[in-house]
Amino acid sequence: MTAACEFDHLIVGAHTLEQGAAFIETALGVQLQPGGQHVAMGTHNMVLKLGPRAYLEVIAVNRAGAAPARPRWFALDDPKMRRKLRASPRLLTWAARTQDIDAAIKHRPLALGTVHPMSRGEYAWRITVSGDGALDCDGLMPALIQWDCSAHPADHLEDRGCELVKLEGRHPAPDSIAPALDALGLAGMLTLAKTRRAQLTATLRGPRGLCTITS
Repeated sequence: MTAACEFDHLIVGAHTLEQGAAFIETALGVQLQPGGQHVAMGTHNMVLKLGPRAYLEVIAVNRAGAAPARPRWFALDDPKMRRKLRASPRLLTWAARTQDIDAAIKHRPLALGTVHPMSRGEYAWRITVSGDGALDCDGLMPALIQWDCSAHPADHLEDRGCELVKLEGRHPAPDSIAPALDALGLAGMLTLAKTRRAQLTATLRGPRGLCTITS
């Protein structure tokens, strides 16, 4: 049996939100819109609509907020990742939406962390996060997310003419990832190829044409 998951959003990490916003504006020719704070994880974000119920978020450590009692999500506490993000924003991973996150987890051949309830303003959701905050399969496997509210972040965002064209993954052992994507109903969402180093690449279309963002 296959779980019914679909693309929800891209997650771009940055040293600061200002750095990340400038990076996206240069790449796509559009400005990001304000997001909010994730108090439980000590982060905050800015967002960009990519289509109906699809978006991109730039996320960074919120240095004005309190540090969480656990490692931050998306490897944002990893010293190596912090060094990379100081140099330049980068694509961290992606999130796939499901209407039943507990059932979806049962279908996955690979561990995807544990489910954490989250909220921000009018939004409430549950999302898979690894205990140590690490990215799943170097970011190629998505975080699973279930929105426990009628609203979705993309519903209230201005359409600025941007969309996701394709998502590509490179990995030393792509055959270990493909069955997990297939079990989640995401086999057609991520194109996989074998390389020596893992990398996630998103091709986006915006007012300035096509651009790629990589991990």
